[in-house]
Amino acid sequence: MQVYGKSVTAVIEKRAMTEPRAKKISNVDEIIAGLGDVGYITSRQIATAIFVAENLTKPILVEGSAGVGKTELALSTAAWLDLPLIRMQCYEGLDESKALYEWKYGKQLLYTQILKDKMGDVLGDAPGLDAAMAKLQGFGDLFFSEDFLEPRPLLSALRQEHGAVLLIDEIDKSDEEFEAFLLEILSAFQVTIPEIGTIKSTVPPIVFLTSNNMREMGDALKRRCLHLYIPLPDARLEEQIVAARVPDIEAKLRRKLVAFVQLLREQDLKKLPSISETLDWARVLLLLHADDLAPDMIRDTLNVLLKFEQDIHAVRPQIAEMTRKARQAGERGHATTA
Repeated sequence: MQVYGKSVTAVIEKRAMTEPRAKKISNVDEIIAGLGDVGYITSRQIATAIFVAENLTKPILVEGSAGVGKTELALSTAAWLDLPLIRMQCYEGLDESKALYEWKYGKQLLYTQILKDKMGDVLGDAPGLDAAMAKLQGFGDLFFSEDFLEPRPLLSALRQEHGAVLLIDEIDKSDEEFEAFLLEILSAFQVTIPEIGTIKSTVPPIVFLTSNNMREMGDALKRRCLHLYIPLPDARLEEQIVAARVPDIEAKLRRKLVAFVQLLREQDLKKLPSISETLDWARVLLLLHADDLAPDMIRDTLNVLLKFEQDIHAVRPQIAEMTRKARQAGERGHATTA
């Protein structure tokens, strides 16, 4: 707490008095332990970003290559804090009606038909056109009220009584226009619906935006977010992740397979294997009842680690030597091959 100064402490105390969050985050170590309890092994840098984002009410823009755990970070945070996870998958052409809200057109059409059938009863003895229009105006407003509103992910996240984790996944796949549309939500945690007015969040959600760097994010969005880059893990962290996610695999084999993956990442490949590929490979070795690394077995399962045929073709001649180095690293008691 003292690391961040008195101003942050004041913000935390103010939030504790005004916001009914079910579980408070008091320090960075609590985040590391809490995420670990739900199977997400995190670095102190990641935990610090979550601590600052939660207590300063800022979204986190999480960048990194595919498979390093960006989406899983949001899922695990929601699980640890026991908050609803609201996920919005971004894609080209995503617009306000799919992200924020839309009107229940079918219900509006049904009510319009009912109104048409009851037009005489509604107008009653209205003395003139102006009086009749005034009566119909009230019904027009009804059609664009809460009863006819269909919340989408963004609006749903803002309206959660005790907060939520909002995951805006792969924001770099959306259009720049949609990125601009998000600015009000990310800065003020509110949205404006012309027919209803401004809806402001009582308890701001914890917001994660993930990006695979398919395009550069705009400066306006970046200013509103904390930036967090998740790199590929080093051998020590990767061992801990495998141990947490594939606990049945034997420790010595775990060290060897991590060492082999670390060697693969030193190669000039189109796509380096990420932690998700390491976990898949660990499960495959467990499925095959492997008790050691063998060149033939690695050749047969290399497609689990590498996703492009040109990468597999480039690595094949080196498998025997890489297997030898990985086995040596595992026998030494750690996965580092240097």
